[in-house]
Amino acid sequence: MKIFRGYHEPRLAPASAVTIGNFDGVHRGHQAMLALLKNEANHRGLPTTVLTFEPHPRDYFAGLAGRAELAPARIGTLRDKLQELERCGVDQAVVLPFSAAMAALSPQAFIDQVLLAGLHTRYLLVGDDFQFGAKRAGDYAMLDAAGQVQGFDVARMNSYEVHGLRVSSSAVREALSRGDMGAAARLLGRPYSISGHVVHGRKLGRELGFKTLNLRFDHWKPAASGIFVVRVFGLTGALNDPKAFLPGVANLGVRPSLDPNDVNGGRVLLETHCLDWPASLGLEGGYGKIIRVELVHKLHDELKYDGLDALKAGIAQDCVNARTFLTASPNAE
Repeated sequence: MKIFRGYHEPRLAPASAVTIGNFDGVHRGHQAMLALLKNEANHRGLPTTVLTFEPHPRDYFAGLAGRAELAPARIGTLRDKLQELERCGVDQAVVLPFSAAMAALSPQAFIDQVLLAGLHTRYLLVGDDFQFGAKRAGDYAMLDAAGQVQGFDVARMNSYEVHGLRVSSSAVREALSRGDMGAAARLLGRPYSISGHVVHGRKLGRELGFKTLNLRFDHWKPAASGIFVVRVFGLTGALNDPKAFLPGVANLGVRPSLDPNDVNGGRVLLETHCLDWPASLGLEGGYGKIIRVELVHKLHDELKYDGLDALKAGIAQDCVNARTFLTASPNAE
């Protein structure tokens, strides 16, 4: 999959089948839309293009209003979103910075500048509630009318439901916020996971006797947080080999028991301790590797411990509870 930052890119295909959205989580509803897009593109002999935004438009408007609480929690990182889009067979992904200029673009200007001059759209697929342009004034009817005049086909897809529940990013966020990892997996069509490069921390874990693999979550408001039983992929085999994982326990959040001025202070981290560390990796064997961590089961919310001894005892108990869960539920989602 080719990835472009913005639509002013001469290497974009000269004609394309396009869909637009934030695609946070790339859940089953997104997957169904991408499958339909690919089918329509194949019939027309066109490559597929996904136009997505970073930051999320609601992040932008929340910042503009000075009301951080209005920003949606983030399901996945940009890296994970792009990986899932590629797995769905997307040919091109255009990551469009959402800015004041984009927010002020009229619906017709969006059609002219972005869809036609930028992405060379010949077929456009949108969701049934899609709105676009300044003040969200553009809708499907406007796109359909413009397509007939300006020479591109437009279609919309109805909501995707599982057991009567509309699959949406909001539904995934709600499942993750309450720690229901099984419900999140059913909505996503896969276990919830986070991937990235292992980065250095302050090495406190090894002082406590619990070495950790640290991944940065590149948004301040993750949809999930707390202590989780996890499976770690990418250390002993391929990143997507379902059998090549190490069991572990992980903290996703801001680590309230630690100094906010440490090397990763202020950042959301996924800190994972593998229950059985392979000797072949050595003490430094995880750094720089790309790993994927599946969050299988939530043990509890983040806790603020009174001192390092209490923190060490808490981590030890989490490890015991993780082993107990994995023994009782070896095939849990």
